[in-house]
Amino acid sequence: MEKENREHKDSVFVDLFYQDETAKKNLLSLYNALHDTEYEDENLVRKVKIDDVLYKNFKNDISFEVNGQVLVFGEHQSTVNMNMCLRCLMYVGRAYEQLVDRKARYRTTLVKIPTPEFYTFYNGKKEQPLERVLSLSDAFMNPAGENSVELKVKVININSDKAHELLGKCGILKEYSQFISMVRKYSDEESAIKKAIRECMEQGILSDYLKRKGSEVENMLIAEYSYEEDIQVKQEEAMQQGVQKGIRQGRQEGLILCGKIFQAVKKNPDFTNEQIALKLACSVEEVESTKKMFGI
Repeated sequence: MEKENREHKDSVFVDLFYQDETAKKNLLSLYNALHDTEYEDENLVRKVKIDDVLYKNFKNDISFEVNGQVLVFGEHQSTVNMNMCLRCLMYVGRAYEQLVDRKARYRTTLVKIPTPEFYTFYNGKKEQPLERVLSLSDAFMNPAGENSVELKVKVININSDKAHELLGKCGILKEYSQFISMVRKYSDEESAIKKAIRECMEQGILSDYLKRKGSEVENMLIAEYSYEEDIQVKQEEAMQQGVQKGIRQGRQEGLILCGKIFQAVKKNPDFTNEQIALKLACSVEEVESTKKMFGI
């Protein structure tokens, strides 16, 4: 198995539900909780490895097949990405490339494929509903026709204080949520992650997992929170750049309008301010301001 030389860094969520030796057991438990089933055979779980679609350089998503269904899980600890449906559309396409035999794609008879399901587990600090559904069609430029594609992603808030029913059905997901909550509890203190790991082990929260991989979990969390901070900084920078661009664009448009008003007044000296405004589709105040600026 790839270790620290991987191009992508795994989150604790991915490690717990995809990479760890207990991952298949944990996945099956989560699958059962979502579908009210009681499967016990871990061999039913078939992992599907997909890279470079949902995230860059930091893996926070997993996909797997169980009983004729392919499931895509992602986790957010900052804000819910409203483009998850588009990303999942690209993601599941790559998954089917692995799941469907290449030759089968060219058959004239119908090829059965695993039914796709998409979930995002929200574990962030900002207020979010207990559950919501994102739809790909919300992003369409034109109304969807009968032959349009649709894809829905269920977003589930797994913060421990929200007590979503899924946490009561899946013990490992509940413990993971409690662990993240514990990390946040000590977030303002030195050695916060070490304290959280120690307290969770004392309280029996992911205790076996943390005993085996405590130092690895610490490194994963450091990378994870660094990634989240980097994303937030980039979002803030992009927002600021957008504001500045808007200001510059507004100034440019304002100067153009001033020029048009000036020319209109010169060509039509008998026009009232209201007539100039109507002619140029602007406000009377803008006409008055321009005339005052140029002393006309």
